[in-house]
Amino acid sequence: MQGDIVSSVLLPLILGFIMFSLGLGLTPADFRRILAQPRALLVGVVCHFVLLPLVCYAMLVTLGITGVFAVGFMILAACPTGTTSNLLTYLARGDVALALSFTAIASVLTIFTLPILVTWSLGQFMGAARAVDVPVGQMMGQVALVLGIPVSLGMLVRHRWNDWALRFEPRATRIATGFFILIVVLAVVKNWSLLRDNFATLAPFAVVLNVTMLAIGFAVAWLARLSRSQSVTLGIETAVQNAALALVIASSVLKEDAMAIPGALYGVLMYAGGLVFALTMRRFTRAA
Repeated sequence: MQGDIVSSVLLPLILGFIMFSLGLGLTPADFRRILAQPRALLVGVVCHFVLLPLVCYAMLVTLGITGVFAVGFMILAACPTGTTSNLLTYLARGDVALALSFTAIASVLTIFTLPILVTWSLGQFMGAARAVDVPVGQMMGQVALVLGIPVSLGMLVRHRWNDWALRFEPRATRIATGFFILIVVLAVVKNWSLLRDNFATLAPFAVVLNVTMLAIGFAVAWLARLSRSQSVTLGIETAVQNAALALVIASSVLKEDAMAIPGALYGVLMYAGGLVFALTMRRFTRAA
């Protein structure tokens, strides 16, 4: 029961406050700037929807991982970027408006790409041709509740009470950072048995995949001549996945609990890799 309360109540509230704190630092002009120059969004789509699944598949084949665990990792690769990527982007001094825009766009595109990729993965790794029904309402509702509404509220507060918002934003950022650390701790506690039983075999794969995609996302954006802040953002957006949705697809849609283990492992370990990347890039960005 405590685990259900954490997942259904506490974590959404924490993520909601984090998104609200990000909204305090945004104005409509930030989004107009991104839409006026869509190259960064296009690069992000290529990294997230093309390179991530290809790299994940190549690693699985190279290391000989098959069956339900291979499908589990492909489900993870097919999911949209996670909402906590926006906080990591903020900590890294990245482009938060780009992060929020890409998170929303990725969530919509995933409705169409996820069923195709997961159905193909089932046939490739398990010899099973099964149709996959994406929980569209649940996914879009999650995006609205945890991202859209809190961010919009933060922006509204910034618009109506600008002076107060500017004074409160640094404090809100510190609180949000503390909450983010709490999310990591809760994720470890909740999935402790999975981490303990499968760490030696699956965790190295999850760590290498996470670090590889952080590097690829950043490098491709940099080679596309995007700014440092946008390159940092796309590195994070490429590697930080919506692990919660991966668990829903594996356990609730496909009814295979074992397929949820890769998502659970990655969902914990990506915080460590993402946080190290964000804090490292923050130092370089400050000096830039």
